[in-house]
Amino acid sequence: MGTILTDDDIIRASELGRYAYCERAWWLGRVKGYRSANAAAMQQGVSRHRAHGRAVVGSYRLRRLAVLLLLLALLALAAFVVLSLRR
Repeated sequence: MGTILTDDDIIRASELGRYAYCERAWWLGRVKGYRSANAAAMQQGVSRHRAHGRAVVGSYRLRRLAVLLLLLALLALAAFVVLSLRR
């Protein structure tokens, strides 16, 4: 029978970065359970990262829409040229 992993068993990429930056800070947070004194600033950073991620996704969607509209315009132009040549 398999072992069930808990959140305490999983090491996230952000923890690896924290460990690489300062092993002691990682140990104090992970092992001793101490919280960072700048939790408000970190939460603000998380919020800004999420907002930036939404903006990036929105820009990709706008780019796809622009390409689609450009293709439709080219198709309409080609249809106009073909119909004009038939006259």
